[in-house]
Amino acid sequence: MATEVDLDRTDFAILRLLMKDAWLSNKEIAAAVGLAPSSCHERIKSLRTRGVLVSAHAEVNLQAIGFPLEAVLFVQLGKLEGQVVDKFLKSTAAIPEVRGVFLVSGRFDLLVHVVVHDMEHLKEIISQHFNRHAVVVRVETSVVFNHEARHVMPLAENKGKSAIS
Repeated sequence: MATEVDLDRTDFAILRLLMKDAWLSNKEIAAAVGLAPSSCHERIKSLRTRGVLVSAHAEVNLQAIGFPLEAVLFVQLGKLEGQVVDKFLKSTAAIPEVRGVFLVSGRFDLLVHVVVHDMEHLKEIISQHFNRHAVVVRVETSVVFNHEARHVMPLAENKGKSAIS
């Protein structure tokens, strides 16, 4: 389990800004949090070094590049041995159409978010990567009609409070 890192209000302010817009310049962040650009740069560098700030991503309109269909696969596995599950989880995450894989409790063992070109492509992904795999007992599929994503996270500074900002 990860150890909680000690952060102050300025660190949280920097994180909030970067979660909303990772393309902000150091100068823009510094001005927003009231720091000199050199001090802000050191803060961001420290957040990376301490494992708090781990990456930045561009959000791509997947429909614009030919992936208009999303689905969630509910996968039940037969063998729940740790190494088997870990191996299957990693191999599933490596499928290019997979946006996220979640190991969960409950009736199913994995939730897999995929993006595909069309229903035939979805059928192909399920057939090739799931139905033919010995560890998979069952796959149920739900097509995603719409989704909303948030680019803010509840931060430790706000424990017990709403993270809406």
